[in-house]
Amino acid sequence: MSQTRSILTVVTVLLLAVQLCRGDTSCTISSSAGSMVQRGSSFNVSCTFNCVCKGSMSSNHPPTPQKHIKFNDTTIYHNVVDISQNRTFSCHCTCSAALDPCGLDISAGYPPDRPTNISCIYKVKSNMSGVVICTWNRGRDTFLWTTSELWVRTGSGNHTVKPVTYNVTSNGSDSSSASLTVSSSVEVIAVWVKVQNGLGSAVSVTQNYTLSDIAMPSTPELGRPDCSSRECSIRVKQSVKTQHLEIQYGAEAQAWTSHPDSSSAQVRTISSLEPYRLYYFRARSKFSSGLWSQWSSNISSWTQEEAPAKELDVWYAEPASDFKSLTVYWKEADIFIARGNIIGYRVSVHSQNSGFIFSADVNADARSYTVQFCADCEVTVSARNSKGMSPPARITNQNRNVNPLKVEHNAAGNHSVAISWRNRGTALPHAAYVVEWYPQGHKMEELRWVRLSRTDHQAVITGIQPYECYEGDVSVVYLDNSVSRSPFTGVTILESAPTAGPSVDGKVEGNKVTVTWKKIPRGQRGGCITHYIIYLESDSRDLRTYHVKASERTHVVKDLPGDVYKLWMTASTAKGEGHAGQKVYVQIVGVAEDVQLSLILVCAGVVVIGLLLVCLYQTKAVKQRVWVLFQCLKLDDVPDPANSKWAKECTQEKGKIKLQLQPSNSTINEEEEEPILVDVEELPKQSTDTHRPTDVSSQLPPLAILSPSTEPASLLYPLTTYLKSFSHDSDSSDHTQTSLDTSTTVDYISSHGQENIDEEEDEEEPFEDMLGFFPTHSIVIDQLAFGGKLTLDAVKIGGSGFFSGQPFLEEEHY
Repeated sequence: MSQTRSILTVVTVLLLAVQLCRGDTSCTISSSAGSMVQRGSSFNVSCTFNCVCKGSMSSNHPPTPQKHIKFNDTTIYHNVVDISQNRTFSCHCTCSAALDPCGLDISAGYPPDRPTNISCIYKVKSNMSGVVICTWNRGRDTFLWTTSELWVRTGSGNHTVKPVTYNVTSNGSDSSSASLTVSSSVEVIAVWVKVQNGLGSAVSVTQNYTLSDIAMPSTPELGRPDCSSRECSIRVKQSVKTQHLEIQYGAEAQAWTSHPDSSSAQVRTISSLEPYRLYYFRARSKFSSGLWSQWSSNISSWTQEEAPAKELDVWYAEPASDFKSLTVYWKEADIFIARGNIIGYRVSVHSQNSGFIFSADVNADARSYTVQFCADCEVTVSARNSKGMSPPARITNQNRNVNPLKVEHNAAGNHSVAISWRNRGTALPHAAYVVEWYPQGHKMEELRWVRLSRTDHQAVITGIQPYECYEGDVSVVYLDNSVSRSPFTGVTILESAPTAGPSVDGKVEGNKVTVTWKKIPRGQRGGCITHYIIYLESDSRDLRTYHVKASERTHVVKDLPGDVYKLWMTASTAKGEGHAGQKVYVQIVGVAEDVQLSLILVCAGVVVIGLLLVCLYQTKAVKQRVWVLFQCLKLDDVPDPANSKWAKECTQEKGKIKLQLQPSNSTINEEEEEPILVDVEELPKQSTDTHRPTDVSSQLPPLAILSPSTEPASLLYPLTTYLKSFSHDSDSSDHTQTSLDTSTTVDYISSHGQENIDEEEDEEEPFEDMLGFFPTHSIVIDQLAFGGKLTLDAVKIGGSGFFSGQPFLEEEHY
């Protein structure tokens, strides 16, 4: 029994191994329409299993279960409706895990259309042979593998060759092509196309060609052009000789221009070119009959330069702050005017009276130049390339005082504005119009202009930015280069209220305020400013407003009562008033407050000066000088030398003074006890009129100090106002010392000897210091008059002349 089971097991295993080796499946799958169907059709797919089991059906990858119908115990099927793409079906069964599932690929497509539009050309490679290339339209895509066959039958004369098939395979393309080589002896050909796939086949109509009618030469080859300023020579190379050659040329961004040439020369010349232009060239050829060849590849070359033929487009502007200079502007010359690479410009100034004045070479990147100008001057600007200079463009600043034009402006869309004008009266003969425009306040930096003919009356200016205000002029240029200007302003395409206010400042002068302000930055104006508004608000909430023109930068507000004011400004456009600017405070001082402030300032000055004097009085030198000055001002205490005790004791006889010197440490001998007598004689005075306005020195009589050996009439010293005399003992008893000085104080004669003289010198210093306060020339001494010899009885001096300019003589010790 066990042996029987073992044998059955072995047989089962062997059978399974045989099935796996053979690739046996668990079922059989089929389609009612076959494996290739037309798109949009309907059919069913059925599966028959090898055993009784529960089967299932799936579609595509990854497998998607499909709804099926059970036909019997071993067969199921699925209805496919309106198929639109290729699909894969598979069936599964659980009867045996060792068997593979069965599957079927369904291809969906269309049968081929009939080929149309068959076209053939004969490309002649050499004089011996050529290639016939035929193309056709295969119709719609079949989505299936489709084969095409080109059938060709050739003939020469009365001889016809059997058709030859050329296979062409195409999958999915709209057109197909095929090529075949034919000898030069073939004269005619007949062609047709046959296409086929799993759903059907189609054949085109037959096309007959004469090769001479479809013959096409090879594409010409062009060499590098050799160009002058007006023409270029090009070498052409062809594989076969042709009867026609066409060369086309064109500059950049220009249409092609044909230059037909039927000559057989290898070098062809293209003329009528412009200087300094980059030209492109191409060529094609043709037999006497047949088709034109394909265009050759483009080649290019520059023509050479010539000197510029026309003057530059120039204009000018005068700085508002400088009437003796002029800025000339010019536009970059286009290639038609430049005729070469501009390497620089020359700006010259000429005077009608003095001739040439100035010339400057400017680099090629410059577009303006400022020159010093005069009333009869003319500025010329020329462009320069490697071949020469352009004719000079002329500018003068001669302005004509004529009726201005009536200028209007309107938005034209696309960041542009239309400027139109018309004459108010009879127009003078003129050469052109110039319309200039620039952002407000930036003429010198961003000036733009356009030059128009004398018949134009409108210009469209472009590049106008939103929220920007523009202004400009329409200028009439006359035949003598003089101009008349008609200004316009307020040009804008889009506006808003200003986003900021002016920066304001206020200067107070009495009861008025001078308000000044700066322009709002360009990006915050919002367009064209129409006016400004000044606001003044007092502490009592009294608000005052003042409207000011947009062209003003200062405004004076008068008759303001005393108070503290808050000051600010706003700007307005056509869209309304903008934001307020910064606020500043100003104070107006009233009359009462002004007087009170003056008193406070005066009192403060007095206090400061008093404190300064007190501080100075603490200094010893200053204190001493003040005391001496105070003593001088005590006019009632001036002593009278004539009535002094010393004068009464020392006077012995009229006209003489006895000087008694006491012994001291000086060189005076003890034996000399007798006093030295000094005779002082007064000469007759010249005049007694003390009120005559003459020189003091001319009014004083000469004073003589007499000694025994001196004649009374001899004048020992020059005339002086003061007399200082001391007699000392010396080797000669009649020795006399005399001191004359108009710039020092006087020591009076004393009988107290040398010791008292030393004391007098010490006591003399304060008075000398006091005189340092006064200039020496301010003390004017009148003439001293004496009758006979001088005695102290005749000397009487008052202190009232110290400040009145009268002479005085004073004794310190008496």
